[in-house]
Amino acid sequence: MTEETIIRIPPYHYIHVLEQNSNVARIESGPQTYIRQDNERVLFPPLAMVTVPPRCYCVIENPVLRDAEAAAVLDVWGQAKLQHGDREVRLTQDPFPLYPGETLLQGVTQLQVVRVNTALHLQCHRDFQDESGDQRKAGDEWLFEGPGTYIPRKEVDVFQTIQATVIRNNQAIRLRARKTTRDREGRERVTGEEWLVRRGGAYLPGVYEEVIDVVNAFILTEKLALHVRARQMFKDEGGRTRRTGEEWLITLSQTDAHIPDVNEEVLGEIGITTLTSRQYCTVLDPVNTDTDRKNQLGKKRVVKGERSFFLQPGERLESGIQEVFVLSEREGLVLRATEGFTDTDQDGEEVERRAGDLWMIRGAREYVPREEVEVVVRREAIPLDENEGIYVRDIRTGKVRAVLGQTYLLAEDEEMWEKVLPSNVESLLLAARDPVSDRGERERGGERGGGREGRAAPEPRDRTRVVTYRVPHNAAVQIYDYREKRARVVYGPELVALGPDEQFTVVSLSGDKPKRPNVVKTICLLLGPDFCTDVIVIETADHARLQLQLSYNWHFEVKDRGDQVEGTRLFSVLDFVGDACKAIASRIRGAVASVQFDDFHKNSARILRSAVFGLDPELKVRDSLRFPQNNLMVTSVDVQSVEPVDQRTRDALQRSVQLAIEITTNAQEATARHEAERLEQESRGRLERQRINDQAEAERARKELLELEALSSAVESTGAAKAEAQSKAEAAKIEGEGAVLQARLRAQALAIETDAEMERLAKAREGELKYLRDQDAQTVDRAGKLADIEIRKFQQMVESLGSATIREMASAGPELQVKLLQSLGLQSTLITDGSSPINLFTTAKGLLGLPTTSGTSLPGGGAE
Repeated sequence: MTEETIIRIPPYHYIHVLEQNSNVARIESGPQTYIRQDNERVLFPPLAMVTVPPRCYCVIENPVLRDAEAAAVLDVWGQAKLQHGDREVRLTQDPFPLYPGETLLQGVTQLQVVRVNTALHLQCHRDFQDESGDQRKAGDEWLFEGPGTYIPRKEVDVFQTIQATVIRNNQAIRLRARKTTRDREGRERVTGEEWLVRRGGAYLPGVYEEVIDVVNAFILTEKLALHVRARQMFKDEGGRTRRTGEEWLITLSQTDAHIPDVNEEVLGEIGITTLTSRQYCTVLDPVNTDTDRKNQLGKKRVVKGERSFFLQPGERLESGIQEVFVLSEREGLVLRATEGFTDTDQDGEEVERRAGDLWMIRGAREYVPREEVEVVVRREAIPLDENEGIYVRDIRTGKVRAVLGQTYLLAEDEEMWEKVLPSNVESLLLAARDPVSDRGERERGGERGGGREGRAAPEPRDRTRVVTYRVPHNAAVQIYDYREKRARVVYGPELVALGPDEQFTVVSLSGDKPKRPNVVKTICLLLGPDFCTDVIVIETADHARLQLQLSYNWHFEVKDRGDQVEGTRLFSVLDFVGDACKAIASRIRGAVASVQFDDFHKNSARILRSAVFGLDPELKVRDSLRFPQNNLMVTSVDVQSVEPVDQRTRDALQRSVQLAIEITTNAQEATARHEAERLEQESRGRLERQRINDQAEAERARKELLELEALSSAVESTGAAKAEAQSKAEAAKIEGEGAVLQARLRAQALAIETDAEMERLAKAREGELKYLRDQDAQTVDRAGKLADIEIRKFQQMVESLGSATIREMASAGPELQVKLLQSLGLQSTLITDGSSPINLFTTAKGLLGLPTTSGTSLPGGGAE
């Protein structure tokens, strides 16, 4: 469009025209039709002027310089002078064009409305004088407070929008001065200074004021106080001077709500300490409230209830809130003096206490310890039955004693003493085994296995309690006193209580089969009668090795249980089972070594008894065997089993046994065979008699059968002919009826086949016709839709191009040719392609300059 000669400029539009000879651009405003000269060039199509509506503005960069009448100033070449690098804010006015070089830096924008409690932070970057006559310097900052409409200036930048901070009840805002200034109350504030504004409502900070935070007040109650510390020296709201680092409490008696000052640091909230009438507490480093309110370091103060108070800064409770000691008649308190003081005892007499003294007070009473007194321990009387006791040690002399069968309260110079027992004794006491009922388990190795399966783990023994042991009936326990260097034996049933220096004697016996040492460990020694089982290997005179399982009955012979010497003899042999079994086994081996196997096999009981018990002067076997070392009596020997050890002996013995069994078996077999033959003869006779009877019965049945057969033959011969004739007639009748039925069915089948074929052909022709009809309909429908699509396509192309565009396209070729010929300066010309006829008569008139009736249009595409 810029190349066109005639340019139509609508109203409130403009163009820039460049005069190419002088390179000066000017403005052409509408409405007008501008005819472009050959030496001019239009820089852009007509543009709409800039329209600034009411309450709007725009910013122009590089604005044109204007004179007093607001007209643009031109230079000597007619070019408008520009203020390069400058800006101009233009408010509401008539539409105006942009001069060459001017740029719309900011489009049309609405003026900013500053609301109530809002301000614009403005900053000046160029010196100027405002409407009120104030001189503004570059770098100045100020606020434009609402309500109002801000008119922008080119010398001022809007730094930010500031909203007022609403200060509610029990709130304050904390401000900081960014520069030395005066606050809204007229006070001088230096750079970096902080202060609080407590006045309620909306507060709009000044230009050099910075809002750091909104400070909420701490609500104080009767049970809550505020712990505050001074960050630097200042005067609080009460006018009291606070030094740096000083701490104090603010309570409800001073104020209901406290807003911390900028120089105050809140360390936390302190809850009230409430003591009932049954409570007390010890305050460490108490504050001296009478003089300077300083902490008395290292001191204590006992506070008794009922009372409520706040712990002052630096104060702390020694052990929290404690209950008053309420002592019954069976209780007492052991006290220790931490420093010297004068005390009053329970009788009302004054007693001088020195640091480190120990004493006890007994109930029934209430007690609250003083500051100089420390409660060491609270003791309760220990009730003891007749069979119960405790070990008590005197901490001054170190003597240990056992207290039995009374309720005892430890004195201040006494303590409980723990009696340590050997590990084996401890395990035996904790196992709590019955030495009588658990013998079988010990024999099976229960001592090594850790006790019965399923038994609960024993509870640990209280070592301060006197060690007791119930000695069962017909048993004995030996106790050794290491201080007196003597032993005593206690017979059951009896309850044994160990003294501080007494220990049990542990008996370690052999067990299992054959006997092994240290299998059974026990404290009490059973006196019997009892038995033990052992397995020994012997060898006869003919070198037959046999394994014997023997059982011995034994008991201890105690004539006088009051004789301690005789009782001590019982424990002189600790493993009496192993020693007795070894001695008896040696006697048996010696006796059997001189006897043949067959003799021993026949007379084993007599040989063993004589070997064990020996013979008296009358060559009779004695009744028992006595061991004089511990008065052990063996009263009987029982042979439970005899098994050869040597394989050859065992095989020979097995063969002899098998031979005896075989002889017995053969004898029984012969007897059984004779009895079977007798029974067989009897059965055979009965069978012959039964067979004769069966044959007679069979002959009678055969006679009856022959009679019946004769009768059946007569009946059969008469009825055969009649049955044959009837069957032939029936067969012929059936054959004829079958032929008729077959012909009828064949005719029906042929008719059905013919009808089915006709129906199939009819349906096939009908389907083919329907297919062709549908195919033709689809073809017609498709052709119609394609035609509609082409029509809509052509219509849309014509509508999108427009009638003017089509007209321009139709006339573009001839007009272009005309303009081309005009640019060449030709007055008349003829152009043809040589293939079309030319009307030379009319053309000649045009060449001679004669008028023609119409414009010459050449058929060959030429033009005049």
